[in-house]
Amino acid sequence: MKPTFKAQAVQVQVPATSANLGPGFDSLGLALAMHDRYIAQVLDDQIIDIDVSGEGADVLPKNEKNLVIKSMYKGFEFLGGKPRGIALRALNVIPHTRGLGSSASAIVGGLSLARALVLGGSDLMGNDDMLNLANELEGHPDNVAAAIYGGATVAWQEIQHGHNVALSVQLEVDPRISAIAFIPSTSVATSKARKMLPELISHSDAVKNSAHTALLVHALQHRPDLLHTATEDFLHQTYRAEAMPASFKLLMKLRNAGVAAFISGAGPTVLALHTGGSDEVEELTRAAGEGFTVSALGIAGNGATLIQG
Repeated sequence: MKPTFKAQAVQVQVPATSANLGPGFDSLGLALAMHDRYIAQVLDDQIIDIDVSGEGADVLPKNEKNLVIKSMYKGFEFLGGKPRGIALRALNVIPHTRGLGSSASAIVGGLSLARALVLGGSDLMGNDDMLNLANELEGHPDNVAAAIYGGATVAWQEIQHGHNVALSVQLEVDPRISAIAFIPSTSVATSKARKMLPELISHSDAVKNSAHTALLVHALQHRPDLLHTATEDFLHQTYRAEAMPASFKLLMKLRNAGVAAFISGAGPTVLALHTGGSDEVEELTRAAGEGFTVSALGIAGNGATLIQG
């Protein structure tokens, strides 16, 4: 049955996300207190009216190829059918192609808008449904899980009844933990970063990486003092170093100083987790030197949120 669309505009905000967190490749995600906002309204005319401000304003497509629109269409199809037209306004603050989940934000934002614009949409599309739709669009569930649920998430895929299913659990992050993002002016495409990974790694590296991933799940929730050890990776970061030499140099500088730092997602942003105050933020900012924009961020306890009014 074709859905009934709401006449009024709806607005959602979606957090930035960091994936991997060091050893948790394609599985661990963390929501950060930096949000993109999207406002959409169903139109009677068969048009797509898009306005983008902030990040990507001059380069993002203003048609059906826009990732938010594509995600809205996928959501509408799941809910029973598309409207004739859509007006979309996007206020983007998450840097693009920097490893902070801008595409996950667009995907989850689009699906959230579609759900909110359909009468009874939240009953027809639960968060588990949204996760699977987002995973189909993104290709892996780590960032989108964190963008949907907030906090830290463990996401994975498995075959159920012959179909690939994305699943996730949310972790409540120790409130003492904050993040600092060191964002370079250069970018690295995720597709390029993935091509740099080897087909095989040594058994000893796999063992160490598994141990650190398991430890990281515990450290995020209860033991921030273990974050430095737990965020050490043996699976992907060193293989990508030549694509982001400045980021990798900063990463090693921070880790050698005892800071729980890692490449955020596919990079080139470096993210550090810490429990210090403003003095530590200032010290780490000085350590970055030139070439990086430094942003102190809290952990976002909530994922995509409908903004009322």
